[in-house]
Amino acid sequence: MFIEESRAEQIFRENRDYVYRTALLLTKSRSLADDITQETFIRLLSKYDMYDNTRPIKPWIYTITMNVAKTVMKKQKLMKCFTFFSDEVAIDQINSIEESFLKSGDMHELWMAVNSLTWKSKELIVLHFYSEFTLRECSEILGIPLGTVKSRLNTALKQLRRLELQGEFDLTKAGLYEER
Repeated sequence: MFIEESRAEQIFRENRDYVYRTALLLTKSRSLADDITQETFIRLLSKYDMYDNTRPIKPWIYTITMNVAKTVMKKQKLMKCFTFFSDEVAIDQINSIEESFLKSGDMHELWMAVNSLTWKSKELIVLHFYSEFTLRECSEILGIPLGTVKSRLNTALKQLRRLELQGEFDLTKAGLYEER
C-alpha cells in the first residue's frame, strides 16, 4: 500500500512528540531520542504497506518505536564496551527526566526507581502507566501473551515496592497511593 505525502505528514505531525517523549523516557538522551524518532518514522514509511488500517495506528507506531529503541540501546551498550570513555557522561545526557515531564521531587525519585529496573520492566511501566495502553494493547505491542504482560507488570511493581520499603522513594508522595 502506498502512502500519500499528505497522510505521511499528518502521521508525523500527530505522533512525533509522542515518539520523541517515549524515546527520551527510555534513553534519557536527547540525541538518542532524536535518532530513535527519525528511524521510527523512516521504518514506518518504508513498512506502511504492512499496516492494517482497520486498527489504531498509535500501537503500531509504538511497536516500531520500541523495536528501534531496543536496537539503539543494544548498539549503545556495545559501543560503551569498546570505548575508553564509557564512564564519562555525554553533554546532552539528561540528569533527571523531570526536566521535561516530571516536576515534583517525589516523581523524580519514582522515575529514578523505574529507571533502575530491567529494560523489560521499564518498557512495560512506560507502556502501561505513561502511554496509558491497556494490558491487552501492551501484549499486542510487545508481541507477548497477555499472561506474560501481567506477570512482568507484577514483577516490576513488586520491585518498586521493594525499593520503596528500602526508603528509595515514597509511592504515596508520588501520588500512586492515597494517604492513609
